[in-house]
Amino acid sequence: MQIKKSLIDNLQTFFGFDNFKGDQEAIIDSILEKNDTFVIMPTGGGKSICYQLPALMSEGTALVISPLIALMKNQVDQLRAFGGRDSIAHFLNSSLNKSEIAKVKQDVLAGETKLLYVAPESLTKQENIDFLRLLKISFVAIDEAHCISEWGHDFRPEYRKIRQVINNIGDNISLIALTATATPKVQYDIQKNLQMTNANLFKSSFNRANLYYEVRPKQNVIKEIVKYIKNNPGKSGIVYCLSRKKVEEVSNALEINGIKSLPYHAGLDAKVRAETQDKFLMEDVDVIVATIAFGMGIDKPDVRYVIHHDIPKSMEGYYQETGRAGRDGGEGVCVAFYSEKDIDKLAKFMKDKPVSEREIGTQILKEVIDYSESAVCRRKQILHYFGENFNEVGCNNMCDNCRAEKQYFAAQEPLSTVLQLIKDFGEKFDDHHIINVLMGVETAQIQAYKHHQSKYFGKGKEQGILLWKSVLRQALLDNYVLKEVDNFGLLKLNKAGENFLENPHNLRFILNREMEAAKDDDDDQAHGGTATVDAQLLQMLKDLRKKIAKQKNLPPFVVFQDPSLEEMCTHYPVTMDELKHISGVGNGKAMKFGSAFIELIKKYVEENDIDRPIDFVVKTAANKSALKVSIIQNIDRQISLEDIAASKGISYEDVLKEVESIVSSGTKLNLNYFIDEVIDDDRQDEVFDYFRSADVDSIDKALEELGTDDYNWEEIQLMRIKFMSELGN
Repeated sequence: MQIKKSLIDNLQTFFGFDNFKGDQEAIIDSILEKNDTFVIMPTGGGKSICYQLPALMSEGTALVISPLIALMKNQVDQLRAFGGRDSIAHFLNSSLNKSEIAKVKQDVLAGETKLLYVAPESLTKQENIDFLRLLKISFVAIDEAHCISEWGHDFRPEYRKIRQVINNIGDNISLIALTATATPKVQYDIQKNLQMTNANLFKSSFNRANLYYEVRPKQNVIKEIVKYIKNNPGKSGIVYCLSRKKVEEVSNALEINGIKSLPYHAGLDAKVRAETQDKFLMEDVDVIVATIAFGMGIDKPDVRYVIHHDIPKSMEGYYQETGRAGRDGGEGVCVAFYSEKDIDKLAKFMKDKPVSEREIGTQILKEVIDYSESAVCRRKQILHYFGENFNEVGCNNMCDNCRAEKQYFAAQEPLSTVLQLIKDFGEKFDDHHIINVLMGVETAQIQAYKHHQSKYFGKGKEQGILLWKSVLRQALLDNYVLKEVDNFGLLKLNKAGENFLENPHNLRFILNREMEAAKDDDDDQAHGGTATVDAQLLQMLKDLRKKIAKQKNLPPFVVFQDPSLEEMCTHYPVTMDELKHISGVGNGKAMKFGSAFIELIKKYVEENDIDRPIDFVVKTAANKSALKVSIIQNIDRQISLEDIAASKGISYEDVLKEVESIVSSGTKLNLNYFIDEVIDDDRQDEVFDYFRSADVDSIDKALEELGTDDYNWEEIQLMRIKFMSELGN
């Protein structure tokens, strides 16, 4: 009891709390008793106090190994505020100059420093090892311990050397390893590498009940992000992107739209990154747009939303990044945008990696894809990934899948088929192989194993791939099968799967929702969005378009294309200025065709008492506008499109895309000087006549009609641009 009172007293004295959370007290007892201790606790669970308090109570200095300079600075600042003196905590890393390092060492040797934070890279330097040997080390804390494992989302080779260095510093030094994300595989890796397999293990539930999870198809993504942030004024948020370039682009777009935001990535100067972090903590900026370099260990309790512009590389990364929302137990919204294009990009990144690393990366990425495409409770899937069973009733509709209308199917027969197939094939294949067999897809692997000759080949073609993906996902989540992620993702039957084969029974599974195909990721080109289209108004606008097209002897798509009409049905523009901001309209088309459309929409809104959404006009970055202006000027000077592309450092295809965007928005361009060089007059006339009578402006349809032997994609695209420019603008 004396120890307990002492712990509570010290908790109150140092941190101002009256009670411990969860396992904190038992963890601290374990450390004070010099036991190796392994803590798996979700972000916001209070991991830091688990080693900070015993360090303050112990004789000597606790060594804290931490992967990020930003994390160290944040925690040292907090400890100094709690402890009342600067010497109580220090960090030793590459951001310090010689005199600052000398001051740190002086304070530590004088016994004034209770916690010394060290980067793993600094830890391995001989001069630092020699210095640490002079100290009385109370214990070593390894924060973000998942960095040790190649199966972790943020593998750091330097972490693999920590045990060796600790052995060089002294004997019988106790360890505490802490992480917010550890699958059973990563947990084993950490304990094995740190030689602490007998450590006291404390594993908290990974459920963060206050977080709302949602995955959206990646359409008009920057516009959607701007709309979300504008709808949540004054709230702190983080937007994660996979590349530095995208971070800069998104941050720039937010700034242009009046949102206080800053970019954060490893390419920025360390001083700039530190200032950015401080501004976020001090609420001088509302939003940080960042790569995954930001946020690890950032103790800001009131981050209200975390948005993933790009789907993350791993479930561990996703869990940890979303875990930065709502750490105070309040609102925390987690929105991720998903597209197959992003997955293709991530897969390409892995192509040049060693085979073993590529195989690991592929298995980890598969989990992200399954999570994004599944219609099952998001929370159930996240917790299952970390080895925790969860009943989706406990989600309380705190994910988009639980809120959505579900489509169920009778699963007894398909589940029996899948389980029997896995068993008959010797439990040696992954889900992709199983689905390919059922769908009758003859891959090289299927031929090698002669599975195209098996009774299962093509058996599930009629039911469709969505059903089989749904069966396998839910068989995994409900523990009928086990996926050996560290062994090529091979599927094996669990006890429940064996039992089901012996005693099958009626059950229902949820059918995956088909993710809408993401449109072009160029936000300047993208149309539509996630809002529901007003079908009645859309039909009225199409009828009006048809009428105007007939009067002017034009195909309807020349007036306005379908995506522009659809956007009008979600934003209800009632002024010329609002109409100009609809994708694919622009000033020229608005002036030429817009009046009748505005009048119709205005009347419709009044008659149907439509509550118009606050229209967020997402302004585009100046450099994009500058690019368009430059292209127009170069075309006026009759510069070839290839030369324009070369001078701007972009591809010829990108120039064509920009030219098409300019023309679609109502600006007239004369490309005859270029087109006449590549397409003769008779062929030009033939394509022109085709578009004049066509119902749609599809290049594929044109090629089908005109013949791929006579025309190629680029020629049809050029002629479509000419047609739209001459007749529509």
